[in-house]
Amino acid sequence: RDTQRCLVGSEMCIRDRNGITHFIEHTVFKGTNRRSAMEIAIEQDRLGGNLDAFTTHEETGFAIKMIDDRLPDAFDLLADMLTSPSFDKADLESEQRVIIEEIKMTDDSPEEYLGELFYAAAFPGHPLGLSIAGTPASVKTFGTAATREYHAKAFRPANLIIAAAGNVDHERILELAANSSLIDGGADAADIISGEAARVAAPFVIRQKPDLEQAHIIIATPFVRAASERRYAADLLANIIGGGTSSRLWQKVREERGLAYSVGSSAIPFHDCGIFSVSAGTSPEQAEELVDIVIAELRSVAKDGITDDELQLVKDQTRASILLGLEDSAGRAATLAHMELVHGRQIPLEESLERVEAVTVNEVIEVAREYFISENVAFAALGDLEGIGITRDRLTIEQ
Repeated sequence: RDTQRCLVGSEMCIRDRNGITHFIEHTVFKGTNRRSAMEIAIEQDRLGGNLDAFTTHEETGFAIKMIDDRLPDAFDLLADMLTSPSFDKADLESEQRVIIEEIKMTDDSPEEYLGELFYAAAFPGHPLGLSIAGTPASVKTFGTAATREYHAKAFRPANLIIAAAGNVDHERILELAANSSLIDGGADAADIISGEAARVAAPFVIRQKPDLEQAHIIIATPFVRAASERRYAADLLANIIGGGTSSRLWQKVREERGLAYSVGSSAIPFHDCGIFSVSAGTSPEQAEELVDIVIAELRSVAKDGITDDELQLVKDQTRASILLGLEDSAGRAATLAHMELVHGRQIPLEESLERVEAVTVNEVIEVAREYFISENVAFAALGDLEGIGITRDRLTIEQ
């Protein structure tokens, strides 16, 4: 949540700097003390053109994929970009305009716009409720001084995690790191997270947008946090409800009723909390029926439970997903970094597979009964919904 929260000992706080990590993710590509933006672009293409970056609510990352004999060049490029960006005034102003256009793209995408509305309502007054990209007003304030101050705190070497996968030797990575700007004499990591732990609210939001052909819907509840020991049971539960083409919601919403092209559920974990979320798009006149089906399935799982066959199916699905993910070196490196960030250790493959297989039917049901209760249900919808007959009473799970 470094994009949103106050920096310790700094005046740079929440809404004033909303989106600054995402802004830095962009602007490190604009040039460093050693390379111009064009030189970065040329070197990126020479290495294969597989240099990318991302920012989520709780982390930012930079990844590059290259032929193994170009590892030193790729490592040097990433290290230079992350530790020595120039943050030239003209470049920052140019990228401000780019990001404002990116924000407009989100506003023009119903699914993404509804997601922004949902998070703002689900985390009122909390950094998780703010847009990752910021607002046009906040982005315009990211000048050289403010950007350098935040970068010095949040992107210092002690805060960075280095992960690599593929035809690479661990000792070689250590050697490259030791000879790079990623080592700065052991400076301590900056405490960039402050404030109260996140709590998921239960908002009820219907936003009229008459020009849309579909009604876009989110139904959500709180869920387990990222490091919870029950995360395996929670993930399996989410998959049973809406994680694949054999899931309950896919079969009932799409295959049996033909109400939506796509419907699915997911477990979204954060440091402090988690969210179980169902999302779908359907014609406005079918929205009430779709909501009824979703609530009925949450009620069914919490009241009647799941079967052994359902659980084994999603275990097999999860096992296959984990093993197939090992074939992609970029994905494997991302998983290594995520483990270090969330759990502070590397979780062996065998342990993950054993933990998935060990989940019982009762453990899955216990998670459902704890979180799938009426007072927890959040609802957000966007579209031509004038006169829609969905009220909070329709979201009742216990009966």
